[in-house]
Amino acid sequence: MAKNNDVVMSVRNLSKIFKSGILNPEYTVAAKDVSFDIEKGKIISLIGESGSGKTTVGKLILKLINVSEGEIIYKGKNISEITDKAETKKYYRRVQGIFQDPFATFNPLYRVDRVFDMIFDSFDLGFKDKDKAIRDALYDVNLNPDRTLGKFPHQLSGGQLQRLLIARALLMDVDVLIADELISMLDASTRIGVLNLLVESCKKHGMAVIFITHDLNLGYYISDKSLIMYKGRLVERGDTKKIYENATHPYTQMLFEAVPEIGDRWDPEEEFLPEQVVNDVQKFYKENEGKGFVEIEEDHGVLFSDK
Repeated sequence: MAKNNDVVMSVRNLSKIFKSGILNPEYTVAAKDVSFDIEKGKIISLIGESGSGKTTVGKLILKLINVSEGEIIYKGKNISEITDKAETKKYYRRVQGIFQDPFATFNPLYRVDRVFDMIFDSFDLGFKDKDKAIRDALYDVNLNPDRTLGKFPHQLSGGQLQRLLIARALLMDVDVLIADELISMLDASTRIGVLNLLVESCKKHGMAVIFITHDLNLGYYISDKSLIMYKGRLVERGDTKKIYENATHPYTQMLFEAVPEIGDRWDPEEEFLPEQVVNDVQKFYKENEGKGFVEIEEDHGVLFSDK
Protein backbone atom coordinates (compact mmCIF):
# COMPACT_ATOMS: atom_id res chain seq x y z
CA MET A 1 0.00 0.00 0.00
CA ALA A 2 1.26 3.47 -0.83
CA LYS A 3 2.53 5.68 1.98
CA ASN A 4 2.84 9.13 0.45
CA ASN A 5 0.97 12.35 -0.15
CA ASP A 6 0.13 11.37 -3.74
CA VAL A 7 -2.69 9.04 -2.67
CA VAL A 8 -5.97 10.49 -3.97
CA MET A 9 -8.24 7.62 -2.96
CA SER A 10 -7.98 4.62 -0.64
CA VAL A 11 -10.02 1.44 -0.87
CA ARG A 12 -10.15 -0.38 2.47
CA ASN A 13 -11.51 -3.91 3.06
CA LEU A 14 -14.14 -3.36 0.40
CA SER A 15 -16.86 -6.00 -0.01
CA LYS A 16 -20.03 -6.26 -2.07
CA ILE A 17 -22.66 -8.92 -1.49
CA PHE A 18 -25.65 -9.21 -3.80
CA LYS A 19 -28.91 -10.65 -2.51
CA SER A 20 -31.46 -12.34 -4.76
CA GLY A 21 -34.82 -13.79 -3.84
CA ILE A 22 -37.18 -12.98 -0.97
CA LEU A 23 -38.46 -16.13 0.73
CA ASN A 24 -35.26 -18.12 0.25
CA PRO A 25 -32.66 -15.46 -0.50
CA GLU A 26 -29.34 -16.35 -2.06
CA TYR A 27 -26.20 -14.31 -1.56
CA THR A 28 -23.41 -13.74 -4.08
CA VAL A 29 -20.09 -12.30 -2.93
CA ALA A 30 -18.93 -10.17 -5.87
CA ALA A 31 -16.03 -8.54 -4.02
CA LYS A 32 -14.48 -9.41 -0.67
CA ASP A 33 -11.94 -7.57 1.47
CA VAL A 34 -10.38 -5.58 -1.40
CA SER A 35 -7.78 -2.96 -0.42
CA PHE A 36 -5.53 -0.69 -2.48
CA ASP A 37 -4.48 2.95 -2.91
CA ILE A 38 -4.94 5.11 -5.98
CA GLU A 39 -2.09 7.56 -6.56
CA LYS A 40 -1.99 10.80 -8.52
CA GLY A 41 -0.64 10.40 -12.04
CA LYS A 42 -0.53 6.60 -11.83
CA ILE A 43 -2.37 3.89 -13.74
CA ILE A 44 -3.60 0.82 -11.87
CA SER A 45 -4.76 -2.18 -13.87
CA LEU A 46 -7.52 -4.24 -12.30
CA ILE A 47 -7.16 -7.60 -14.06
CA GLY A 48 -9.33 -10.70 -14.05
CA GLU A 49 -11.69 -12.85 -16.05
CA SER A 50 -15.44 -12.28 -16.27
CA GLY A 51 -17.00 -12.68 -12.83
CA SER A 52 -13.79 -11.87 -10.98
CA GLY A 53 -15.30 -8.77 -9.37
CA LYS A 54 -13.20 -6.14 -11.14
CA THR A 55 -16.15 -4.27 -12.67
CA THR A 56 -18.00 -4.43 -9.35
CA VAL A 57 -15.10 -2.58 -7.70
CA GLY A 58 -15.28 0.08 -10.41
CA LYS A 59 -19.03 0.51 -9.90
CA LEU A 60 -18.54 0.83 -6.14
CA ILE A 61 -16.01 3.63 -6.64
CA LEU A 62 -18.41 5.36 -9.03
CA LYS A 63 -21.24 4.99 -6.47
CA LEU A 64 -23.36 3.12 -9.00
CA ILE A 65 -23.98 0.44 -6.37
CA ASN A 66 -23.77 0.57 -2.58
CA VAL A 67 -20.92 -0.81 -0.49
CA SER A 68 -21.75 -3.82 1.70
CA GLU A 69 -18.66 -3.65 3.91
CA GLY A 70 -15.46 -1.61 4.04
CA GLU A 71 -14.90 1.92 2.84
CA ILE A 72 -13.66 4.07 -0.01
CA ILE A 73 -11.91 7.18 1.27
CA TYR A 74 -11.74 10.24 -0.97
CA LYS A 75 -10.35 13.50 0.40
CA GLY A 76 -10.61 12.17 3.93
CA LYS A 77 -14.25 11.13 3.66
CA ASN A 78 -15.95 7.78 3.25
CA ILE A 79 -17.90 8.10 -0.01
CA SER A 80 -20.75 6.04 1.48
CA GLU A 81 -21.43 9.11 3.62
CA ILE A 82 -21.87 11.26 0.51
CA THR A 83 -25.64 11.19 0.18
CA ASP A 84 -27.05 14.63 -0.59
CA LYS A 85 -27.30 15.94 -4.13
CA ALA A 86 -24.76 18.77 -3.76
CA GLU A 87 -22.04 16.53 -2.30
CA THR A 88 -22.69 13.83 -4.87
CA LYS A 89 -22.33 16.39 -7.65
CA LYS A 90 -18.98 17.53 -6.21
CA TYR A 91 -17.83 13.92 -6.12
CA TYR A 92 -18.71 13.29 -9.77
CA ARG A 93 -16.92 16.50 -10.68
CA ARG A 94 -13.67 14.73 -9.80
CA VAL A 95 -14.43 11.02 -10.23
CA GLN A 96 -15.62 9.84 -13.63
CA GLY A 97 -15.91 6.66 -15.68
CA ILE A 98 -15.52 5.60 -19.30
CA PHE A 99 -17.08 2.30 -20.27
CA GLN A 100 -16.72 -0.47 -22.80
CA ASP A 101 -19.23 0.67 -25.41
CA PRO A 102 -18.68 4.31 -26.41
CA PHE A 103 -21.82 4.32 -28.57
CA ALA A 104 -23.95 3.64 -25.47
CA THR A 105 -22.70 6.87 -23.89
CA PHE A 106 -23.83 9.11 -26.74
CA ASN A 107 -27.47 9.76 -27.59
CA PRO A 108 -27.75 9.04 -31.34
CA LEU A 109 -30.28 11.89 -31.71
CA TYR A 110 -27.81 14.55 -30.54
CA ARG A 111 -24.52 15.81 -31.89
CA VAL A 112 -21.43 14.73 -29.97
CA ASP A 113 -20.89 18.30 -28.75
CA ARG A 114 -23.64 17.62 -26.22
CA VAL A 115 -21.27 15.73 -23.89
CA PHE A 116 -19.34 18.98 -23.48
CA ASP A 117 -22.44 21.16 -23.18
CA MET A 118 -23.72 18.94 -20.37
CA ILE A 119 -20.61 19.28 -18.20
CA PHE A 120 -20.42 23.04 -18.73
CA ASP A 121 -24.10 23.32 -17.78
CA SER A 122 -23.64 21.12 -14.70
CA PHE A 123 -20.29 22.31 -13.34
CA ASP A 124 -18.30 25.50 -12.99
CA LEU A 125 -15.17 24.40 -14.86
CA GLY A 126 -13.45 27.76 -14.55
CA PHE A 127 -12.86 28.43 -18.25
CA LYS A 128 -13.40 31.96 -19.59
CA ASP A 129 -13.78 30.78 -23.18
CA LYS A 130 -15.81 27.56 -23.40
CA ASP A 131 -15.28 27.03 -27.14
CA LYS A 132 -11.51 27.47 -26.89
CA ALA A 133 -11.36 25.09 -23.92
CA ILE A 134 -13.22 22.41 -25.87
CA ARG A 135 -11.05 22.84 -28.95
CA ASP A 136 -7.87 22.70 -26.86
CA ALA A 137 -9.08 19.51 -25.16
CA LEU A 138 -9.81 17.91 -28.52
CA TYR A 139 -6.35 18.78 -29.80
CA ASP A 140 -5.02 17.25 -26.57
CA VAL A 141 -6.57 13.91 -27.50
CA ASN A 142 -5.44 14.13 -31.14
CA LEU A 143 -8.81 15.05 -32.62
CA ASN A 144 -9.37 17.84 -35.12
CA PRO A 145 -12.18 20.04 -33.71
CA ASP A 146 -13.31 21.10 -37.18
CA ARG A 147 -13.79 17.45 -38.20
CA THR A 148 -15.31 16.33 -34.92
CA LEU A 149 -17.66 18.96 -33.51
CA GLY A 150 -21.11 19.05 -35.06
CA LYS A 151 -21.04 15.35 -35.95
CA PHE A 152 -23.51 12.70 -34.84
CA PRO A 153 -22.15 9.62 -33.02
CA HIS A 154 -22.65 7.31 -36.03
CA GLN A 155 -20.40 9.60 -38.09
CA LEU A 156 -17.41 8.90 -35.84
CA SER A 157 -15.53 5.72 -35.03
CA GLY A 158 -15.50 4.02 -31.64
CA GLY A 159 -11.93 5.19 -31.11
CA GLN A 160 -12.87 8.79 -31.82
CA LEU A 161 -15.79 8.59 -29.38
CA GLN A 162 -13.55 7.20 -26.64
CA ARG A 163 -11.12 10.07 -27.28
CA LEU A 164 -14.02 12.49 -26.90
CA LEU A 165 -14.80 10.99 -23.51
CA ILE A 166 -11.17 11.30 -22.44
CA ALA A 167 -11.30 14.95 -23.55
CA ARG A 168 -14.38 15.41 -21.37
CA ALA A 169 -12.47 14.00 -18.39
CA LEU A 170 -9.58 16.38 -19.06
CA LEU A 171 -11.94 19.38 -19.20
CA MET A 172 -13.37 18.33 -15.84
CA ASP A 173 -9.84 17.94 -14.44
CA VAL A 174 -10.83 14.66 -12.80
CA ASP A 175 -8.78 13.14 -10.00
CA VAL A 176 -9.79 9.54 -10.70
CA LEU A 177 -10.90 8.02 -14.00
CA ILE A 178 -12.37 4.51 -14.12
CA ALA A 179 -11.69 3.03 -17.57
CA ASP A 180 -13.69 -0.21 -17.78
CA GLU A 181 -12.65 -2.36 -20.76
CA LEU A 182 -11.91 0.91 -22.54
CA ILE A 183 -10.67 -0.56 -25.82
CA SER A 184 -12.28 -4.00 -25.98
CA MET A 185 -14.79 -2.88 -28.64
CA LEU A 186 -12.30 -0.92 -30.73
CA ASP A 187 -10.53 -2.04 -33.89
CA ALA A 188 -7.03 -3.39 -33.33
CA SER A 189 -5.63 -0.52 -35.40
CA THR A 190 -6.93 2.10 -32.96
CA ARG A 191 -6.36 0.35 -29.62
CA ILE A 192 -2.72 1.30 -29.07
CA GLY A 193 -3.44 4.92 -29.99
CA VAL A 194 -6.14 5.18 -27.32
CA LEU A 195 -3.92 3.44 -24.74
CA ASN A 196 -1.01 5.77 -25.46
CA LEU A 197 -3.34 8.74 -25.20
CA LEU A 198 -4.55 7.53 -21.80
CA VAL A 199 -0.97 7.20 -20.54
CA GLU A 200 0.01 10.64 -21.86
CA SER A 201 -3.08 12.28 -20.34
CA CYS A 202 -2.45 10.59 -17.02
CA LYS A 203 1.14 11.78 -16.77
CA LYS A 204 0.52 15.26 -18.18
CA HIS A 205 -2.52 16.13 -16.07
CA GLY A 206 -1.83 14.10 -12.92
CA MET A 207 -4.99 12.06 -13.40
CA ALA A 208 -5.18 8.70 -11.63
CA VAL A 209 -6.61 5.88 -13.74
CA ILE A 210 -8.09 2.51 -12.82
CA PHE A 211 -7.84 0.47 -16.00
CA ILE A 212 -10.19 -2.52 -15.80
CA THR A 213 -9.30 -5.33 -18.19
CA HIS A 214 -9.24 -9.08 -18.71
CA ASP A 215 -6.07 -8.80 -20.81
CA LEU A 216 -2.75 -9.28 -19.00
CA ASN A 217 -0.73 -7.90 -21.89
CA LEU A 218 -2.68 -4.64 -21.88
CA GLY A 219 -2.19 -4.39 -18.12
CA TYR A 220 1.54 -4.81 -18.51
CA TYR A 221 1.70 -2.28 -21.34
CA ILE A 222 -0.18 0.51 -19.62
CA SER A 223 0.01 0.23 -15.84
CA ASP A 224 2.32 1.24 -13.01
CA LYS A 225 0.63 -1.18 -10.63
CA SER A 226 -1.47 -4.29 -11.18
CA LEU A 227 -4.23 -5.85 -9.12
CA ILE A 228 -5.19 -9.44 -9.96
CA MET A 229 -8.72 -10.48 -8.97
CA TYR A 230 -10.17 -13.98 -8.71
CA LYS A 231 -13.68 -14.79 -7.49
CA GLY A 232 -14.05 -11.42 -5.79
CA ARG A 233 -10.70 -11.56 -3.99
CA LEU A 234 -7.59 -9.54 -4.65
CA VAL A 235 -5.08 -12.38 -5.00
CA GLU A 236 -1.96 -10.48 -6.12
CA ARG A 237 -1.17 -6.78 -5.89
CA GLY A 238 1.79 -4.50 -6.51
CA ASP A 239 4.30 -3.11 -8.95
CA THR A 240 3.42 -4.35 -12.43
CA LYS A 241 6.94 -5.38 -13.39
CA LYS A 242 7.44 -7.34 -10.16
CA ILE A 243 4.19 -9.24 -10.62
CA TYR A 244 5.01 -10.09 -14.21
CA GLU A 245 8.52 -11.25 -13.30
CA ASN A 246 7.51 -13.14 -10.17
CA ALA A 247 3.87 -14.21 -10.47
CA THR A 248 3.18 -16.25 -7.34
CA HIS A 249 -0.53 -16.92 -6.97
CA PRO A 250 -1.66 -19.93 -9.07
CA TYR A 251 -4.44 -17.90 -10.68
CA THR A 252 -1.96 -15.23 -11.81
CA GLN A 253 0.31 -17.95 -13.16
CA MET A 254 -2.63 -19.48 -15.02
CA LEU A 255 -3.42 -16.14 -16.64
CA PHE A 256 0.14 -15.87 -17.91
CA GLU A 257 0.21 -19.42 -19.23
CA ALA A 258 -3.12 -18.87 -20.99
CA VAL A 259 -1.77 -15.96 -23.06
CA PRO A 260 -1.30 -17.26 -26.63
CA GLU A 261 2.04 -16.84 -28.36
CA ILE A 262 2.59 -16.44 -32.08
CA GLY A 263 3.83 -19.69 -33.61
CA ASP A 264 2.53 -21.96 -30.85
CA ARG A 265 -0.01 -24.55 -31.96
CA TRP A 266 -3.03 -25.11 -29.75
CA ASP A 267 -2.69 -28.22 -27.64
CA PRO A 268 -5.98 -29.41 -26.07
CA GLU A 269 -3.98 -31.29 -23.43
CA GLU A 270 -2.68 -27.95 -22.13
CA GLU A 271 -6.09 -26.31 -21.93
CA PHE A 272 -6.86 -24.72 -18.57
CA LEU A 273 -10.27 -25.84 -17.38
CA PRO A 274 -12.19 -23.92 -14.69
CA GLU A 275 -12.19 -26.90 -12.33
CA GLN A 276 -8.42 -27.27 -12.73
CA VAL A 277 -7.89 -23.64 -11.74
CA VAL A 278 -10.20 -24.06 -8.74
CA ASN A 279 -8.31 -27.16 -7.62
CA ASP A 280 -4.92 -25.46 -7.98
CA VAL A 281 -6.07 -22.44 -5.98
CA GLN A 282 -7.65 -24.57 -3.24
CA LYS A 283 -4.47 -26.64 -2.94
CA PHE A 284 -2.38 -23.45 -2.72
CA TYR A 285 -4.61 -22.05 0.04
CA LYS A 286 -4.54 -25.33 1.98
CA GLU A 287 -0.74 -25.52 1.85
CA ASN A 288 -0.49 -21.94 3.14
CA GLU A 289 -3.43 -21.96 5.54
CA GLY A 290 -3.41 -19.09 8.02
CA LYS A 291 -0.92 -16.90 6.15
CA GLY A 292 -3.48 -14.55 4.62
CA PHE A 293 -2.19 -11.67 2.47
CA VAL A 294 1.61 -11.41 2.59
CA GLU A 295 4.05 -8.86 1.16
CA ILE A 296 6.62 -11.19 -0.43
CA GLU A 297 8.80 -8.26 -1.51
CA GLU A 298 8.54 -4.49 -1.51
CA ASP A 299 5.37 -3.41 -3.34
CA HIS A 300 4.31 -6.98 -4.15
CA GLY A 301 1.71 -8.83 -2.09
CA VAL A 302 0.05 -12.22 -2.53
CA LEU A 303 -3.03 -13.85 -1.01
CA PHE A 304 -1.67 -17.15 0.34
CA SER A 305 -4.88 -18.23 2.04
CA ASP A 306 -8.43 -16.93 2.11
CA LYS A 307 -9.00 -17.68 5.78
